[in-house]
Amino acid sequence: MKIIDRETGKRNDDEGKREKSDLKKSDPIERLVEKGLEADEEFSPMDPPTAYDPNYAVVDAGTEHMPDSLISFKEDHKEVVIELDKFEAAMLEFNKGRYQMTKEINDTFGAFFLFFDETILPHNREEERHLFPVLKERLMESGEHSKEPIPKTAVDLMEDDHVKFIQLATLTLNLLGLAARLRDQNSRALTVDLAYHNGIELIELMRLHIFREDNTLFPLAHKLLSVEEFKEMGTKLNPTA
Repeated sequence: MKIIDRETGKRNDDEGKREKSDLKKSDPIERLVEKGLEADEEFSPMDPPTAYDPNYAVVDAGTEHMPDSLISFKEDHKEVVIELDKFEAAMLEFNKGRYQMTKEINDTFGAFFLFFDETILPHNREEERHLFPVLKERLMESGEHSKEPIPKTAVDLMEDDHVKFIQLATLTLNLLGLAARLRDQNSRALTVDLAYHNGIELIELMRLHIFREDNTLFPLAHKLLSVEEFKEMGTKLNPTA
């Protein structure tokens, strides 16, 4: 099972290790910065520093004066991280207890999937509708894209993550529900173990995604988008304000 390492942002499996050099070439947002860099040199969202590395200021765009719409997205992320921590703690306790479902664990799982449906999905849709389209245009104009026949930007990669979130969350929830109905203990054990690993992968993918948006995508949007574009975005995000 491929699980993402929180320290490196890489999948922690033998296949992933063997394909490390290929991933650097094929997945631009996973590549490490290997060249010598000046202190004030900026990183591209298509070629970021090592995941979770706090020593890099990925894009210096005056983030202390970041527009309200981006601040709002970042505040949403803080709430998501809190819920991810709760979900992870329950998942680890579930695993430690050999997959015995207690009331506390069941309640935490239920609360997380409700939060996913009512908060995470709407947040992602707001990014996709109001931020990503205009940011993708600016990234293409500024040359911040891959060199493929159909160029991809960091926005495409973030949108792909949003789809993966839905897939992993749905799979985890459905497997947990299926396991509870299985009478054969071996089948139940295999099913619930698969649910656990998919749940852990969802947690780590979401954490990495949030890190990249907060430290690369949002500062770059601040740099590339105009004041007027942010005002329009704010109006759409808060139509009654």
